[in-house]
Amino acid sequence: MTPAIKALKRAKVSHQVLDYPHDPRAPAYGLEAVEALGLAPQSVFKTLLAQLDDGRLVVAMVPVDAQLDLKALARTAGARKAAMAEPSDAERATGYVLGGISPLGQKKRLATFIDASIEGRDPVHVSGGRRGLEIALASADLIALTDAKLAPLAR
Repeated sequence: MTPAIKALKRAKVSHQVLDYPHDPRAPAYGLEAVEALGLAPQSVFKTLLAQLDDGRLVVAMVPVDAQLDLKALARTAGARKAAMAEPSDAERATGYVLGGISPLGQKKRLATFIDASIEGRDPVHVSGGRRGLEIALASADLIALTDAKLAPLAR
């Protein structure tokens, strides 16, 4: 059981765990989940870590078929610039490996920003904390558990 699933159980949040065989050659982890589980790409949100120009690490979530707009993230987070975090920094801060970073159960609580397209989209799917594991839950529960701020972040 991953820290993400433990966090959901502790919070008594209704969820479903979806397991699929991860292909190490898959070019994009989120799109692999879409194909393996037959999900709509707009319902699967990837968890990305960015570093702001003041040094803070933040979590940003966008649908797997979109790209993160780093300028929009910086603006929303009250910074001038944002860049993708170094993979080793992302893994150290979250306790998860790339391709399996969940927004839930992270080692350090980081400010979280989710693309506004998540509103009213139920269920949504996020990484369960390892490659090949997705969690389905209500968008309102994800927003509440991560204390996320919503903004247009996808392009």
